Amino acid sequence: MTTTTDLIRGACPHDCPDTCATITEVRDGRAVAFYADRAHPYTQGWLCAKVRPYLERVYSPDRLLHPLRRVGLKGAGQWERISWDEALATIAGRWKTLIAEHGAAAILPYSYSGTLGLVQMRVCDERLWSRMGASGLDRTICCSASHVAVGATLGARHGPDPADVLKSRLVIIWGNNPASSGPHFMPLLRQAQKLGAYVVVVDPRRTLTARSADEHIQPRPATDAALALGLMHVIFAEGLHDEPWLEAHSQGWRELRGRAAQYPPERVEQITGVSAETIIGLARRYAATKPSLLKFADGMQRHANGGQAVRALCCLPALVGQYGVPGGGLSYSTSGYIRWDAEALGHASACPPTPRTVNMNRIGAALMGEAADPPIMSLFVYGANPVASAPNAGLIIQGLMREDLFTVVHEQFMSDTARYADIVLPATTQLEQSDLHTAYGQRNLQYNQQAIAPLGECRSNWDTMRALAAAMGYSEPWLQESAEDAIKAIIEASLSANPQLQGITFERLRDEGTVPLHFSDDDYTPFAGGRFPTPSGKVELLCPAMASHGVDPLPDHIPVAELEEDEISALSPQPSALTLLSAASHHFVSSSFANQPSLLAREGTPFVEINPEDAAARGIADGDQVRVESARGWCRLRAVVTADVPPGVAVAPKGHWASRSPDGRNVNWTTPDTIADLGGGSAFHSNRVQIISEQNR
Repeated sequence: MTTTTDLIRGACPHDCPDTCATITEVRDGRAVAFYADRAHPYTQGWLCAKVRPYLERVYSPDRLLHPLRRVGLKGAGQWERISWDEALATIAGRWKTLIAEHGAAAILPYSYSGTLGLVQMRVCDERLWSRMGASGLDRTICCSASHVAVGATLGARHGPDPADVLKSRLVIIWGNNPASSGPHFMPLLRQAQKLGAYVVVVDPRRTLTARSADEHIQPRPATDAALALGLMHVIFAEGLHDEPWLEAHSQGWRELRGRAAQYPPERVEQITGVSAETIIGLARRYAATKPSLLKFADGMQRHANGGQAVRALCCLPALVGQYGVPGGGLSYSTSGYIRWDAEALGHASACPPTPRTVNMNRIGAALMGEAADPPIMSLFVYGANPVASAPNAGLIIQGLMREDLFTVVHEQFMSDTARYADIVLPATTQLEQSDLHTAYGQRNLQYNQQAIAPLGECRSNWDTMRALAAAMGYSEPWLQESAEDAIKAIIEASLSANPQLQGITFERLRDEGTVPLHFSDDDYTPFAGGRFPTPSGKVELLCPAMASHGVDPLPDHIPVAELEEDEISALSPQPSALTLLSAASHHFVSSSFANQPSLLAREGTPFVEINPEDAAARGIADGDQVRVESARGWCRLRAVVTADVPPGVAVAPKGHWASRSPDGRNVNWTTPDTIADLGGGSAFHSNRVQIISEQNR
């Protein structure tokens, strides 16, 4: 008998701008091969090192396949297998009791980007919790400061097609390392260089991307706004700005000129550590080279002053008239082209108002009493691993250890967070569920068709939500829609308000897998003709909306208090503290994949990069075990002594699971849970630490 092989189109669900198109080969119900779709215009037939061994993840012997209930102390790892019916009855029973005693606000869902799907993330984030009246979660850990800043300045996150970089003659990559966190841009960047583009990387660390650049500029962390204002100073002072364009298409350029006058290169050198000569040279090159593309990502905004830094970057293309120019302007995100119909997505009009919201960056503090009226009595975690990925992890664990906290975690593996749960529910992988994906680094919609049946008793996020809704006694039909019906309804409801959805239907997506967003000749290039979807219709260099956020309507450099003050000097007699950046790992997506054996072997043991000058002052040799301490906590890491980081700066890539580290900790035991200046964003990188050699303790 001949065995047939089915080819199933899919999409990578992980938090990466590339959103690669995939093919799964299925034989007799089992996935036997997984690879990139060669026909996809951006994926181009190859996958990153993280996702390539995806079948290792799907068929891992460590997969959670059945519901579990804790039978020992919290965190002790003692479980018993239970049925889904028993798990659902237990959860619903506890929730109904909590709602009767405290109100539904005592229940908090916690999720983020374990999957970026329309159904498995967005619909799951809204419908059940809104119907229940549970506390809302401000999902602000990654990019909210940038989203507020870009939206206020430009009106929308409208990024160019990534292939437009081939038209650029100058590319400035600012606080972004696409070689590790968006690798499909790199072949285009290298091709642009071969065509004559000059590439500048602005980043404190010499990243993989910086190594292939024509110029690498290393400002001190959290001084990006000052550097941008220094460039503006030179452009204005030397008359290099495009005044006719500014007059026609911007608001507040004269006021911005006054602000930039406060940042001469000599002052900016003192703030940033970048020489005045370098600042002047880059400003002149930027003003003289057309088209010029400025590309940044979210890492540089994870500071207490990150929102204003992004505002400053958004202003730069306007000064030289590069918005609306093919190959020019700003490349940040393409996620703003589609705005799904809010009612079709969440059905909020049929639900009680959200009683309160909790900022996810403050989850530890919230569990420990900051959210006190009512206290959080139950936590439901899905698509996230806060113990590994959220700041101030030690405080999170204190909260999770509360005996009166009922915690449920829906997961694929026994993650750092699942270890502290009362009930663990088994979750599907992307091959075991259907979903729709919008990219934030390219301009296509992609349908993920379920390739195989769920393993064991695994259920998708949405199937779990549907089961919980039924267990709670909620009878609304939109809580029981199939994933396919939900996608179809949301697309149909969103068509009239989204010109980029023209010609796109659920049936076409299902049949073709990938469908490009629709653009006319007039709107293919973002902000063509100087048209901006802001209240003024112009790029808002001076933005009145900033007043509602409590920040200056003009971009400015506000020093970060923690980085200015050596507040942990009393921790040890070591030299002055260092600024620790927790950059992206090359083989993990945040904490996803950080339990996968082949990727763990490639990433190596958790480490911290330290400059030779700082290492010598502390008696640290390459390979030493060191203790990294902040005002919040500590962890042990392996020292990598390298000139890739400048003096005063250290880098410890994020993502490692604490449970797989020798000391049961990771870098997030040190990171701050303070809130950024815009959007309630995170401030992971505003982290002052001391690094001490374990050999010298």
